[in-house]
Amino acid sequence: MSSHAAAAPIPHTLRQPDRQAVQSTSPTFVVQTDVGRRWTVGGGPAEFVIRVSDEAAWQRLSNAGPYEAAKSFVDGRFDIDGDMLAAARWWYGRSRAHDFSMFDKLKAWLRAAPRFQTLQHARRNIEFHYDRSNEFYQQFLDQQMVYSSAYFADSSVSLDGAQTAKLDYVVRKLDLQPNERFLDVGCGWGALVIHAAWHRYATAVGCTLSARQFNYASRAVRELGMAGRATIELRDYRTQTGRFEKIASIGMYEHVGRRRLGEYFGSLAKLLMPDGLLLNSGIARSETVHDDGATEFLQRFVFPGGEIPYLTQVIRAAENAGFEVLDIENMRRHYAMTCARWVKRLQERRQACLSLIDATTYRTWLLYLAGSAVSFDLGQSELYQILFGKRSDSAPRRLTRRYMYT
Repeated sequence: MSSHAAAAPIPHTLRQPDRQAVQSTSPTFVVQTDVGRRWTVGGGPAEFVIRVSDEAAWQRLSNAGPYEAAKSFVDGRFDIDGDMLAAARWWYGRSRAHDFSMFDKLKAWLRAAPRFQTLQHARRNIEFHYDRSNEFYQQFLDQQMVYSSAYFADSSVSLDGAQTAKLDYVVRKLDLQPNERFLDVGCGWGALVIHAAWHRYATAVGCTLSARQFNYASRAVRELGMAGRATIELRDYRTQTGRFEKIASIGMYEHVGRRRLGEYFGSLAKLLMPDGLLLNSGIARSETVHDDGATEFLQRFVFPGGEIPYLTQVIRAAENAGFEVLDIENMRRHYAMTCARWVKRLQERRQACLSLIDATTYRTWLLYLAGSAVSFDLGQSELYQILFGKRSDSAPRRLTRRYMYT
């Protein structure tokens, strides 16, 4: 489930090739050893340079699976100069051919999020990812600190403009009206709560498990003089109280785990008024995509306790909790562009980042965001905004989607 300089342009055009073409096309790059040996792989202009200690290190890297290669990168055993997205796209293509053994699959299954999760465990998982440093996140996020996909009318829109457009898109999809009670589950640094209260005159509440996010968002609310209209709470969504006409959950359920989707949607259903609307935005996968070494890396070093569900699992859990689907939009191309902007900013502000966090964390975030951009670009990961309504025979519903775009 958010740099104050103007957003940089996308580092290169994000292509939308079919998967067969992606797997059969290799970029050109240079391998450079510490002892001065240098050679080119491919026949075109080099897009990036891989720096290794010697030829033996390159041989080990060439034969490594996705997890081993990712771990080697974050540990500093090799470097990448140049287009990080091109490097991630190359590695993604070659790793698809790597055999994910039955032992690897067993490890992934054992690491899967358990059916039950204590409040303390959930808090530790969130703190691991989000409580690094607010100043670090400021290096690559937009001015409002939105840590989820932006919404681009076209590729020329700045990151700040696209994130503001996304916030407005969310409240329009929810048809949020003045004085309605609105809840943002996993509110991050408070941007959507503030947007809903400021622009829609809603009574907005946000909850987060991150103490750093809570302090940042609470201060922003006070400084804007919105304490009577917007509230930030440090709490688990399962302990949230009150009833709300509209609820948004943006980039949050990935932390819940597949086995707990029923509990998740059941908790939100209890908080939602009988005629209320829920906008749930989150990453999902096609059922043709399975966990692999990259998944293991993310679960260990980026999102402990997190899992990416299939869309069918999300819909089934929501329907069993009493929701009906009103609208689904796949926004993966928007997330690919967003992650590309974040990667560009991380690279441009490397020294500033390293003054705030250690090198391992910097490399981990750079790799995970570059890999995410490629995964969205190639359709291996999807981003779905799903508008749910509480199932009711008498609930008033819009007849068209026209209101979402005006």
